[in-house]
Amino acid sequence: MDGKSSSNTAGKPLRCRAAIARKAGEPLVIEEVIVAPPNPREVRIKIICTSLCHSDITLWKLKDPPAIFPRILGHEAVGVVESVGEGVHEVVEGDTVIPTFVSDCGECRDCLSEKSNLCTKFPFSISPWMRDETSRFTDINGETLYHFVYVSSFSEYTVVDIAHVTKIDPAIPANRACLLSCGVSTGVGAAWRTAKVEAGATVVIFGLGAIGLAVAEGARLCGAKRIIGIDVNQDKCEIGKKFGVTDFVNSRNIGDKTVSEIIIEMTDGGADYCFECVGLTSLVHEAYASTRKGWGKTVVVGLDDPSSMLTLSTFELLYSGKSLMGSFFGGLKPKTDINILGKRYMDKELQLDEFVTHEVDFEEINKAFDLLLEGKSLRCVIWMNK
Repeated sequence: MDGKSSSNTAGKPLRCRAAIARKAGEPLVIEEVIVAPPNPREVRIKIICTSLCHSDITLWKLKDPPAIFPRILGHEAVGVVESVGEGVHEVVEGDTVIPTFVSDCGECRDCLSEKSNLCTKFPFSISPWMRDETSRFTDINGETLYHFVYVSSFSEYTVVDIAHVTKIDPAIPANRACLLSCGVSTGVGAAWRTAKVEAGATVVIFGLGAIGLAVAEGARLCGAKRIIGIDVNQDKCEIGKKFGVTDFVNSRNIGDKTVSEIIIEMTDGGADYCFECVGLTSLVHEAYASTRKGWGKTVVVGLDDPSSMLTLSTFELLYSGKSLMGSFFGGLKPKTDINILGKRYMDKELQLDEFVTHEVDFEEINKAFDLLLEGKSLRCVIWMNK
C-alpha cells in the first residue's frame, strides 16, 4: 500500500480529543481538535498509550522560547497507523508503530553509518511545526495548535513524518511499548550503544531517576559486574536493586568528602564508566573525576541549562587519557534498535514492567503531571481509550 488506505477517514480531517497546554505551568485542557490528513511522507497515528517524561514537564513549565502555546505535548507513545500519505512504503494502515523525537531517514551519511544516530536530513529541534513548518492541528475555532518534537502524543490522533515512525511487534503490550519511545531506550542505549559497557565493568550512575535506572538496566544487560548508584533520595537504594544496582551512595551523607573521592576509594582508582543522568554541570565534573585514568569514560545523558559550560584542564584531559562524551537518545537508531529492545523485553531479558509505577485514563492526564512533579512516579502510562 503506497499513500492509500482503506480507512473511511483517510484523506479527511479527523475530530478527536487532545490535552492542550494553553499556558505555561497551568493544567492541560482536554478539548476537541481537528487533525489534518497526512501530507506526503507522513503517517496519521491513533495513539493507544502515551507516557509522561520530564521533557514534557520542562517545556510545559517554560515561559520563554522554545516554549510556545497553545501546544500539544507528549512524545513517549505507541499507536496504530490510521492512514498514510503519498510516498510512504514502510507502514500500512493497522500497523503498530512507535513515534520518536529522533529521526531515522535511512538515507543520509549519519543514518547509513554505524557510528551515529544523529540524522543530517532531519536534524532534531524543539520545533512547534511539522518538517514543512506547518501544523496538522487546529482547535474547533480554527486556531493553530503547535506540535512538540515532531510527535505530540497527548492527542487521540497525531501526524508524524515517516522518518520518526518505527513499526514494532504488535504483541508487545502497549503500556510497555510506549516506554521504548524515549526514556528507557535513552538510558539502556547510553550503556549499550554509546558507552559499549563490557562484561565485568564497573559503572557509576549519577542520579537514579527513570533515565539513570534505565542506564543501570542497560549496564546489567551488558554484564557489568558492579553498578554504583548515586542519589540524594535514600529510597532509590532499594528501587535501584531491581535494575541491577549493586552499591548505593547517598551524596548527602558523605561528610566532607566529594563524591569522586568516595568513588575512587570504592573502586580502587576510579570507575570504568560514569553516567551523568541529572543534568547538572557540577555533576559532569564529578563524574569525570570519578573515572579511572587511562580508560575511564564519562557519558553525559542529563540536560543542564543550554548556557552551562564545562571547565576542564587541557593538561588533565591530555594526561589522564579519559574520555568525555554525550549520548543523544542513547545512541540508538530508532528503526532498528527499538525492535531489538522490544524483542529483549518479550524474551524476558529487558525489564520494562518495573518502570511503570502508575497508569491513568486520558481524562486524568493532569494527575500524571502531579505524580511526576511530586517525585512519586518513574513512568505514568496514560491510556487514551482504555
